[in-house]
Order: sequence, then C-alpha cells, then structure tokens
Amino acid sequence: MSMTLLGAAASPFVRKVRVMLAEAAIEDIPFEIVQSSPLGGEDRINTANPLGKIPALLRDSGPTIYDSRVVTRFLDAHFNAGLYPEARLWEVLTLEATADGIMEAAVGIVYETRFRPEDMRYAPWTDGQWTKVARALDTIEAQWMSHLAGPLDMGQIAVGCALGYLDLRHGDKPWREGRPALAAWFEGFSARPSMQTTAPE
Repeated sequence: MSMTLLGAAASPFVRKVRVMLAEAAIEDIPFEIVQSSPLGGEDRINTANPLGKIPALLRDSGPTIYDSRVVTRFLDAHFNAGLYPEARLWEVLTLEATADGIMEAAVGIVYETRFRPEDMRYAPWTDGQWTKVARALDTIEAQWMSHLAGPLDMGQIAVGCALGYLDLRHGDKPWREGRPALAAWFEGFSARPSMQTTAPE
C-alpha cells in the first residue's frame, strides 16, 4: 500500500503523526507540505479532506484518512506499532484527547489574531481558550505524570507535541510555572530524536 502524508510542519496535529512515524521507524511514507486555512486553503488538501484540515493520509488502496487521531490509529494498526496498548487503551485515548484539546485551543487563539480583523476580535473568547489550556495542563501535572513516565504511547506523543506548540506559538505565556513535573518531563521528551527531527523552524 502506498501512502502520502499531507500537512504543514508547524501544525501540532501533523507533528503528532510525524513523531509517531519516527518512533515506529516507519520511513516509507512521504510528507508533502500543503497550505490549509480556516478561510480556504489549496485544492490539494480540500480535495483530500472536504473539511480542509490537516493531517490527511492519502492511500492508493482506499479513501483518504483524516483527523490526526484516526490517522495515528490507522498507522498503529497497519504497522503494528504498539502505541495504543490494549492494557491501558482508554487511558492512552483520554490523554491523547486532552493533548488534542490543548492543541485545538492553542491553534484557535492563533487563528483569532491571524485571520480575524482586529476590531472583530473578542478577548473573553481568547481568554477562555487559554483557560482550557491551563486547566488541562494542571490536570496532567496532577493526575498523569505516572503515565507520562511509563512506556511510550500515543498519549505521551500527543502531550509532547502540544507542549511544543505552546512554546512555538505562545512563548509569552509561562506554561511551565506551577507545573515543575510536566516541565521536567517535557525537557526530557523534547530530546528524543523523533521530536528533534520534527521540530518546526
């Protein structure tokens, strides 16, 4: 089966798939850069995914697969990567969903300033999105550190990519303050080759 991953290097959702591929030593899936946008985007991604969102996984033996969690579950099953272990599947999926929620809120804040005219921006909405991020980070710090310290799975990869995106796009917000365990974990996780090779410039 031939596959191609469509995405953008800065997207935390795309990075999550790329880190997963690196950790699973899957090297034969090309990565093609496409321009997506909530206001449009290029035909390549809009044809692959009618929602115009990245990542999207093109396949020559079936329809395109999209949504990062669907893509990673498909790749994990197809290559038997073991990053969704059955013994703790619901914990992995819940942690991944938490990390994806952080990404969604953080990307939403970026979109508010990048695509909405200044006189139409709504500060309480932006503040509400960051409140979601902060609440999720507090929950990970309080409840999920033992999981993060365990064997590698997609929950850990998703958290790593979410935190990387906060540093990339929200470096003015000190998310590490009050979360020493999570900050220390991320410092170690960021040193993994999979994170180094997928870090956006």
